[in-house]
Amino acid sequence: MIKIFKGLYITNRFFAVFGGIILFFIFSFVYAIFFPIAQALMLIVLALTLSEILFLFNPFLKIECRRAVPKIFSLGSVNHISIFLENKFSLTLKVNVVDELPQQFQQRKFSVDVILIPHNEKRLDYDLRPITRGEYHFGKVNVFVKGILGLVERKIEHPLEKTIPVYPSILEMREYELKTIARISRFHGIKKMRKLGHSYEFEQIKNYVRGDDFRSINWKATGRKSSLMVNQFEDEKAQQIYSIIDNSRSMHMPFNGLSLLDYSINTSLVISNIALRKQDKAGLITFSDKTGTTIKAERSLSQIRLILEALYKEKERGFEANYEMLYHTIRSFIKGRSLLFLYTNFESYYALERVLPILRRINRMHLLCVVFFENTEVADYSRKDAGNVEEIYYQTIAQKFVLEKQQVVQQLRQYGIQSILSRPEDLSINSINKYLELKSRGMI
Repeated sequence: MIKIFKGLYITNRFFAVFGGIILFFIFSFVYAIFFPIAQALMLIVLALTLSEILFLFNPFLKIECRRAVPKIFSLGSVNHISIFLENKFSLTLKVNVVDELPQQFQQRKFSVDVILIPHNEKRLDYDLRPITRGEYHFGKVNVFVKGILGLVERKIEHPLEKTIPVYPSILEMREYELKTIARISRFHGIKKMRKLGHSYEFEQIKNYVRGDDFRSINWKATGRKSSLMVNQFEDEKAQQIYSIIDNSRSMHMPFNGLSLLDYSINTSLVISNIALRKQDKAGLITFSDKTGTTIKAERSLSQIRLILEALYKEKERGFEANYEMLYHTIRSFIKGRSLLFLYTNFESYYALERVLPILRRINRMHLLCVVFFENTEVADYSRKDAGNVEEIYYQTIAQKFVLEKQQVVQQLRQYGIQSILSRPEDLSINSINKYLELKSRGMI
C-alpha cells in the first residue's frame, strides 16, 4: 500500500491488476490485434479507480470512533480495551482498524478487519498486559476504508491520544480483597483460619450487672468488695503491618515478564489493603544501599492511596542491600511491636548467612516474616529426566540450588523467624495465608 496524498492510499490489489495490464500491453506490441483490448482494459481500470476515489471521499461517508480504556492500568494483569465504531453512511463498509498502541508493547502491526453495517455500532475488544510501571501513551485510531473493488483505501484518523499510568495491580488487590471475606473465602489457596482464644485487652474492673459473662468475674476483687466484680475488656488496638521491600539488584531477576521487585510491589499492595480491611494499620519501607520510601503505619482512608502512589514510583537500584542500615531504620522509625513482611531474595545459603545476625536482631523487636522466591526455572529443570552425562551434571547443580533454598527456610525456622518460600506467581496467595495464620494464632 502506497500513500498518494493525505488520506488516500493505492492498495496492492491495484498494483497487481495494473501490472497485469502492463504485461498485456507489452504482449500486444508483438500481436497488434490485442493492442485495442489492452487500451480498453487500461481505461476501465483507471475509470474504476477514479470511481472508488469519488466513492471514498463522499462527504456523507462518516465513521465515528471512540476508545474505552481504564483510567489506570494494573501491572502484570490483563487490562481490557474496547474500540467502538459506528457507520454513519448508508452502505456497508469494509474497514481495517489500526490502533497506535503504547511503544512499551512493541506491537507495530496491530490491526483488525471489520465490516460495518449502515447506522450500526461495532465493538472491538482486545487485552493488554503491561509488565513495567510508568506512563503508557495511546496514539490515534486509524480507520482504513476500502473501496468496493479494493483498489484504493481512504485513511480516516481519529485523534484519540491518551496517556494511561500503569500502577501496581489494583485488579489483583480487589480480587484478593473479595476472596478474604469470610463468606466467600473458599477459593483455592485462601485459608479460612479459626481464631484461637480472644484478642482483647484489659480495660477496668466494674460491678457485675445482669448479662455480663460470668467467666469474667474477678474473684479477688469480689472478695475485697463483698460484691460481684467483673473484668471489662476492650478490643485490642489495630496492629501495625509493614511491607519492607528490597529494591537492590538481587530483585532484578525476571519471571514471566515481571521482575521480582514488581511481584513484591503487587503483593505489598494486596497485603496493605487486606490489613486495612482487617482493621490493622499498614505501612511501607523500601531499601537497597540506602533507605527509600518510608510510610508510617496508619489506618486512615487515604492510606492505601498513599501506599499505591509510593509503589508506583519505586525503581530498582543496581546496588547491594544494606541490612545494617535497614536495622537502624526499623529501630528508629517503627514504634511498637509490628508484623514485618520483608520481601527479598536469597539465591544461596551464603547470602543468608551474611545477614542472619541482623535478621535475628530485628526479630527480637518485631515479628519478622522473610519472603523470598523459588527459582521456578531451576526447580523445573531439576525435575526433568537426564538424557546424558552433561544433563546429569547440570541437574545436579540445579538440585543443589533448590536444596539451598530449603536450607534457608530451615535456618530461619531454627531461630524463630517466619518465612515464605514462594513461586513468584503464587506470592500474593502465600503472603495472605501467612498473614491470616499469624493473626489467628495471636502472634501479633
